[in-house]
Amino acid sequence: MAHVEVGNGAPAYWELHRPSQGEAQVTESNVGGHAQDRVVGAARRLGSEIAKFGTVGAMAFIIDVGLFNVLRAGVLSDSPLTAKTISVLFATAFAFVANRNWTYRDRPRTGYGRETFLFFATNGAALLISWGCLAFTHYLLGLDSQLADNISGNVIAVGLGTLFRFWVYRTWVFPTEEPVVATPDRSISS
Repeated sequence: MAHVEVGNGAPAYWELHRPSQGEAQVTESNVGGHAQDRVVGAARRLGSEIAKFGTVGAMAFIIDVGLFNVLRAGVLSDSPLTAKTISVLFATAFAFVANRNWTYRDRPRTGYGRETFLFFATNGAALLISWGCLAFTHYLLGLDSQLADNISGNVIAVGLGTLFRFWVYRTWVFPTEEPVVATPDRSISS
């Protein structure tokens, strides 16, 4: 199979077919055209979405880690789980506003109440990931220094939570299409 460029710059693939012992028949198939454009467009959109999600996440991370450390070093020095809960709530409120109005602004609105509930429920599940990591190292392993709490709660847990949130936000919270609402079937069968 030979690769050649056609007039519009799209790659074309030429194949020789020998249907019988007669002459060779040459056919063209433009494999790269529209499918390649769709793949490139989808990759660009995904890249843009990841960059925006990452930027919002980085800013929420600064809010989360900063507030966690202020609380952990001060009034909540003996309550790392409470400190983490408060810092996550502030970071989540910021992330909701930023993701809805920037990262996913081009997606259809599916209802403020629905989006808010799913966003905070998703972050509640991500908070359970943080609690699990933090409780495991702090209470079960006895690694109770502020450094150990930061590695567990702000590195390992944030990494796992970020992957989880990205998947849920783009799939359910801010879907590319409005969710289909089931309506009762009004047809009468005879």
